[in-house]
Amino acid sequence: MKRPTNRQKSKKFDLIILKTATNYLIPLLLMFSIFVLLRGHYLSGGGFVGGLIASIAFVLHSFAHTTKETLSLFRFSPKTLIPIGLSASLVSAFLPVFTGAPFFTGLWLEKPIAVIGSVGTALFFDVGVYIVVVGVTLTILFTIKDNV
Repeated sequence: MKRPTNRQKSKKFDLIILKTATNYLIPLLLMFSIFVLLRGHYLSGGGFVGGLIASIAFVLHSFAHTTKETLSLFRFSPKTLIPIGLSASLVSAFLPVFTGAPFFTGLWLEKPIAVIGSVGTALFFDVGVYIVVVGVTLTILFTIKDNV
């Protein structure tokens, strides 16, 4: 029976460290991406940056584990997020038209929500962008990772 070399032992140890760190970093990255999404229409951030941060969390998981295990975290393919996000953005853009306002006019609720603040169509547009960015980024990166 062949004994493992020091390099093989080191590689296995490195993978354990990466998996353990990933298990702690993913929830933090996802919470931070939601924070960036919600503060985006007042300060820097928003759907695009928040979506990239969320994608980084899942890409980190795929490095520590496998792409197949990361995809099992989703109930569906990341490709399906793209039309969902586009639909959310389009609905938020067309909503003012139904009230007699021009396309893409910002509509706001009269009373702010406790943690989020003022909620309007800009937030729903940012959520749509967030979902599209996560879907596109994960689809591209997982496709590249599987083909390399």
